[in-house]
Amino acid sequence: MTKQSIFGRIAQLAKANINALIDQAEDPQLMLDQMVRDYTNSIAEAESAIAETIGNLRLLEEDHAEDVRAASDWGNKALAASRKADEYRAAGNSADADKFDNLAKVALQRQITSENEAKMAEPQIASQTQVVDQLKNGLNGMKGKLEQLKSKRSELIARSKTAEAQKKVADAVKSIDIMDPTSEVSRFEDKIRREEAKVRGQQELAASSLDAQFESLEDIGEMTEVEARLAELKSGGSPAVSAKPSAPAVTQGSPYTPGE
Repeated sequence: MTKQSIFGRIAQLAKANINALIDQAEDPQLMLDQMVRDYTNSIAEAESAIAETIGNLRLLEEDHAEDVRAASDWGNKALAASRKADEYRAAGNSADADKFDNLAKVALQRQITSENEAKMAEPQIASQTQVVDQLKNGLNGMKGKLEQLKSKRSELIARSKTAEAQKKVADAVKSIDIMDPTSEVSRFEDKIRREEAKVRGQQELAASSLDAQFESLEDIGEMTEVEARLAELKSGGSPAVSAKPSAPAVTQGSPYTPGE
């Protein structure tokens, strides 16, 4: 993965609007599961690439430090050779003096080379340091988004389970609602009401039959009395008048004593 692709991937994922993505998804939970996998994989790739970038930066820093040390060492060697040459020249030994001056010049050339290499590395080190800092910040942002995704997924799953449980409770309550004409309890109550109504009908029918029997008995009694009066008329007598028996008369001055 190149540096530019790392930047683009991290910037894209770190700036992702999770809520907007969820709102647009047909199945938010499946989308969140996929996003968690994508973020996890991208973070792993980014960590590997960033680790390589940091490694390269550390190599540059080590080479720069080595060039700085080398420049210092060659400077010290040039100074030592120059002083030695001065000593030989002061002693009248021009040949050795020139020899050590030449060594001082070689050391100075090496010093200049090391210093130039160190200076050339400094802008690259600064640039790589900035890149590493940006990659680290982006990686931290991705990790924060990943935690947000996981939290959203857990919240969504919990809400889904709660909604499912509430639906089951609502269905259970509905199934035992006695006011629901489609429930078993309502149908059973309706059956009992019909049986009770049938019993009341049978009782009413039986009562009507008994009244009719008593009415027929009264009719029979009237016909018997009519037949008796007709028979008496045919025998030459007067038809008897049905009357209630009266109490015995009591004569004034002749007290009635029971038993007489």
